[in-house]
Amino acid sequence: MCGVFGYVTDHDEALGPILVDAARRLTYRGYDSVGAATFRDGSIDLRKDEGKVEVVAERQNLAEMRGSRGIAQLRWATFGAPSQVNAQPHLDSDGRMAGAHNGNVVNNAELRAEFAAEGMTVRSENDGESCVHAVERYLRRGEPPLDAIRHAYGDLEGDYSFVIGLADDERLFAFKKGSGMVVGIGDGFTCVSSDLPSILPLTRRVVRPRDGEIVTLWADRVEVRSVETGEPVDRPAELVTESMDVAQKGGFAHFMAKEIHEQPQVARELLHLLDASEDVDPIVERLRDARNVYLVGCGTSYHAALLGSVYFAQLAGRVAVPVLAPQFIAQYAPAVGPDDVGVFVSQSGETKDVLNALGAAQGRGMTCFGLANVVGSALTRDTAACLPLGCGFEISVPATKTFTNEAVAFLYLAYRLAGLDTARLAGVPDLMETTIAAVDEPVRALASELRDRDDLYCLGYGATYPIALEGALKLKEVTYAHCEGMLSTEFKHGPLSAVTPGFPIIFVAGPTDTGLIVSGLNEVRVRGARTITIAPDDARLRANGDVLVPIPASDPQVSALLAVIPLQLLAYHTGVLRGFDPDFPRNLSKTLTVD
Repeated sequence: MCGVFGYVTDHDEALGPILVDAARRLTYRGYDSVGAATFRDGSIDLRKDEGKVEVVAERQNLAEMRGSRGIAQLRWATFGAPSQVNAQPHLDSDGRMAGAHNGNVVNNAELRAEFAAEGMTVRSENDGESCVHAVERYLRRGEPPLDAIRHAYGDLEGDYSFVIGLADDERLFAFKKGSGMVVGIGDGFTCVSSDLPSILPLTRRVVRPRDGEIVTLWADRVEVRSVETGEPVDRPAELVTESMDVAQKGGFAHFMAKEIHEQPQVARELLHLLDASEDVDPIVERLRDARNVYLVGCGTSYHAALLGSVYFAQLAGRVAVPVLAPQFIAQYAPAVGPDDVGVFVSQSGETKDVLNALGAAQGRGMTCFGLANVVGSALTRDTAACLPLGCGFEISVPATKTFTNEAVAFLYLAYRLAGLDTARLAGVPDLMETTIAAVDEPVRALASELRDRDDLYCLGYGATYPIALEGALKLKEVTYAHCEGMLSTEFKHGPLSAVTPGFPIIFVAGPTDTGLIVSGLNEVRVRGARTITIAPDDARLRANGDVLVPIPASDPQVSALLAVIPLQLLAYHTGVLRGFDPDFPRNLSKTLTVD
């Protein structure tokens, strides 16, 4: 989840400081490289490099850049490792056009091959360059810029927004497909960005384009047209009143809430990435042929690995051993060999415990794959192949969207192992959106009820057992209350003694677990417990429990994935009511690089 910004005026001016300030206001979105392009007197000045805004701005002297139009971009690597050549913006073959994007163009590899075969100069591995060449293709065929962009839109698959300009033109063009974009109209200038914070200090008069629309920006006006028809679209400007802080958080009070609500979109983008990935087929074949498969992670990533092991068994009949990374070294590494396969999972790709386990596995000749959110991290470099999570930057320390995308990735691999049609997963993001809307009110009520509780349990079974562990972890992280996650059938083997009148116990149930959960509910209710069930709606669960938070009906594997959302929201709302900052819990770090 990178960021792009474009600026248009009618005279030559010092654009460098404007572009650098706009980029700096987008740094909260996460990035690994920075670049800027300015258009002046029929030429393009392009400067970019890997690193932070301040470092690149000084190294490339971005402040001296001048022109009447400019583009700045912060890149979060997905296609192509972080490097100067993969940094954006990008030029066309002749250096007469420059553009940059935010998002993922998932048919990037195929397009790069096509462009090279057509005689274009392809300089990088980055999909932002593919956006530029997609427009160049149609300009070479004699089409005017607007029509060239309309046709390029049809060639670019994925979720993205894109800004482009020609050296000998007074305009910038922007279009979007599934990724954020907002246009600003100021006094003597217009601008476009992937997010509001880069625009608000310049103007509060904005236009919000929709998917399938092209915006043409002049210095004094903007025009919105339909990609499909080329006809003008009436999209009136509005006045924005949000503060900068609220705008960065997308209107939410905290980044954790924003990131919970981003889960459907990043899941949708991940499915597109996996559909287009050249690594999925060889990974699936190696998993299928392996003697033993190990899924290795820590914390939230371990819970995703545990859920993945259930998916592999239930859908594909493939045993996969989930294991905490440090324990892998002691318990499994001495016995593994070249016939075994490991999938090592880390949000940051730099988790020291996971990298230690990876080293131990590789020392025994095991084939090692990765699953990480940060392209260019140690895990992506050191494994045979590493699938990206495609979540963008996750600011809040408690992992939310990275967990769900890890789960989606494992579900996708399980489908492929089983020979199932992964197109059936296309509806999962919509179900996630429905879940968020459906559970908001009952979860807020539960948070008020639980705000003073310092001890509770979260129980699950089968595919919901990892969800119970993850929900308990979120409650611990954000509320500072002790919440123990446990297999529901294990509760009677000791912990039942902790139940006192009013003691809260959360049950997470799948659509095939109702009979078992009903027994568990009654086992604790007769001893005075207050029961909360998260499950698809069922009259038996309502009759046998105290509170039911219903989630949409789906198959057992998807149902488990949906069930984590109310637990994330419960942790968030309860933590806020207890007076804690959910984004930065005490004592915790986003990336653990120590043993």
